[in-house]
Amino acid sequence: MAIRVRDAARHLAQEFARPGAGSPLAAVAAARDLSAATNAALQEAVDRARTAGHSWREIGHVLDTTRQAAFQRFGRPVDPRTGKPMLRAVPRGTADRATALFADIVGGRWEEACKDFTEQMREHVDADRIANAYAQTVSMFGHFERMGEPLPYPVTAGTAVDIPLYFEAGERTGQVTFDRDGKVIGLFIRPVNP
Repeated sequence: MAIRVRDAARHLAQEFARPGAGSPLAAVAAARDLSAATNAALQEAVDRARTAGHSWREIGHVLDTTRQAAFQRFGRPVDPRTGKPMLRAVPRGTADRATALFADIVGGRWEEACKDFTEQMREHVDADRIANAYAQTVSMFGHFERMGEPLPYPVTAGTAVDIPLYFEAGERTGQVTFDRDGKVIGLFIRPVNP
């Protein structure tokens, strides 16, 4: 695992070290490979922590998220009906799309935040409603500071992504739910789960 991460990082560094000389798409491919390698390394590190007896709460704390979000991303649940591992596929890029949506909200680009909503979602949530909800959040928790690592996980309707949101006087969890076609069917700013 360490060799895979090292080689992927070296390849990306080489692509960035010679801007203009290499193909920009080669740099994109190298970044994708490094991302895959670090994701695999993170999964292995979490598996080792669990084997060593660390709780999901401890792992969540290190990952700057909740124990539930850590389990949903890294846990290896077993189906109680069959005793077999449960597979949980998340479409590639889902976490990035959720992060971009919250970046639009924080940046005041509320119309842009609505661009991937389903028609039904648009009937209930528009740019003004998003702006009002975000203003209310800022009035209670102060200036936005940063986002934590997004944690995507499968849900019945498709995929949900929880994103820790840090404000100057408190924390919230942003949540985006995508349907199986990749359209937004849910958007919330919730209290942080213990």
